[in-house]
Amino acid sequence: MRVVYNAFDGRYSDSPRVLYETYRHTYPGEHVWLADPDHQHGFPADALTVPIDSDAAVDALESADLVVANTHLEMEWRKSPRTTYLQTWHGTPLKRIHHDVLWAPEGRLAELDRDVARWDLLLSPNPVSTPRLRAAFGYTGPVLETGYPRNDLLVSPQAPAVRARVRAELGLPEGVTAVLYTPTWRDRDYFEPPAGGLRYALPLDELAAALGPGFRLLPRLHYKVTHLGAAQELPGVVDVSRYPDVAELYLAADVMVTDYSSTMFDFAATGKPIAFYAYDLDAYRDTLRGFYFDLEPVAPGPLVHEPDELLDVLTDVRAGRTTRRRRYRRFRQTFNPLDDGRSTERLHAVYEDAARRAAGGAGAVAAHRLAAAS
Repeated sequence: MRVVYNAFDGRYSDSPRVLYETYRHTYPGEHVWLADPDHQHGFPADALTVPIDSDAAVDALESADLVVANTHLEMEWRKSPRTTYLQTWHGTPLKRIHHDVLWAPEGRLAELDRDVARWDLLLSPNPVSTPRLRAAFGYTGPVLETGYPRNDLLVSPQAPAVRARVRAELGLPEGVTAVLYTPTWRDRDYFEPPAGGLRYALPLDELAAALGPGFRLLPRLHYKVTHLGAAQELPGVVDVSRYPDVAELYLAADVMVTDYSSTMFDFAATGKPIAFYAYDLDAYRDTLRGFYFDLEPVAPGPLVHEPDELLDVLTDVRAGRTTRRRRYRRFRQTFNPLDDGRSTERLHAVYEDAARRAAGGAGAVAAHRLAAAS
């Protein structure tokens, strides 16, 4: 059995990583990763990798029994009739995606549609996302409402030990409030890169100085634009843009600051405070990307538009003065009902079926069984 994995264009991360670590020994054979050389450091020494932009990557995909990816595979490859392609995707959508976006470069969506046409199974993180994902991608195949395997860790017995390990790796002293900052990407920054590179909209140096030694800021650029920004080497700031897996950072952090990133939905599984630095809310919502729903009435934390307002919010969080508890509970009921630690288990049948095909069995992917298991 040959399984090929891709996460975030060549990183060792996300739901594909969890599925790999869970099933690579259960289903022996070749488990191959598509790897970005700039992120090779994140892969285990014993992981079998091929460069993502290489003929070897195409060969791996075209000979796979199972392909597991969390975003589009943008190279050209011919999918075998015996191959099952599981698209896990990588976030609950607040901002519009694919054919629902307000703006995209000419030809871009048609290019990505070639990959959508290869999908056999699409994973959904929650019931509210299922119809949005299906419609945005124009996808008519089985959608598996299993939740995201990447979030199993957040509610697992191992969570405290992972938190302690990651905080030690990042040099976060006991008692320091770690603020994970996860802005989403702006499409024009990616397709029309800014001169001189990308800079955070939040003045990290000033905010860190104002917060003082009781805080550390952990900025993390979206994977689409990591290459556009230099690592931040500032007092009170620990740049985690190139840390392999954001789920571990959710555990290490004490509070999240984001804008419109889907990280908010995953982080909510931890129950920890979330604040929103929504400095360009109107433009992002109305002209750049668009939203599936209005954020302000449902946000599980305060929305602010200026750094000084965010400073006040973070000071309140450290002092234990949090608000919107009832709204936070409703948010989790809506977006986290499947974050119960069993999402990976619910996808076991995908591997079982791929192994049967690889061994010469006649079965097709049992979508009805998978749906029932979720």
